[in-house]
Amino acid sequence: MIFDLNLEKCVSCGACAVACMDQNDIDPSHGDTPLRRIHLLEEGKDKIRYTNLSVACMHCSDAPCVMGCPTGALYKDSATNLTLFDPDRCIGCHSCAMACPFGIPSFDQKDRITKCDGCSERLKAGLKPACVRICPFGALSVYESESQYLSQRAARSLKAITNAILGSEEP
Repeated sequence: MIFDLNLEKCVSCGACAVACMDQNDIDPSHGDTPLRRIHLLEEGKDKIRYTNLSVACMHCSDAPCVMGCPTGALYKDSATNLTLFDPDRCIGCHSCAMACPFGIPSFDQKDRITKCDGCSERLKAGLKPACVRICPFGALSVYESESQYLSQRAARSLKAITNAILGSEEP
């Protein structure tokens, strides 16, 4: 599975984060860490540019967190290629968090790993992940294969180039 965020469509509304918290019974008021986080990045001096990011586990193909886990608590699911975890095997050493280039793995109050599982149960039932399903702007997508993802990205790029040439504002 490959998760994709279209930066041109994301407005940082937070619907994806709320859907994720609801799906996973996460309550930040009880100290639970949200699995999907929303960031607004600003840059520029004369002209300010904003970038909205919705960030969760990237489910990397060669996931450094999996390689960094000494107990095998993190693993790649062979059916979905999602990076999953077994909290009962986690010893709370934080090696996975240190290995992850995105700093995604977090830990619960018992110091055991918690992270996005890609809504693996929803996917097995033929449903979209909660964050993808709820996004009102269609900014989040999930693809079953890298070839499907690359095909969609190519189509999106071609459309953007065509619109730029023809002077259309449509994304």
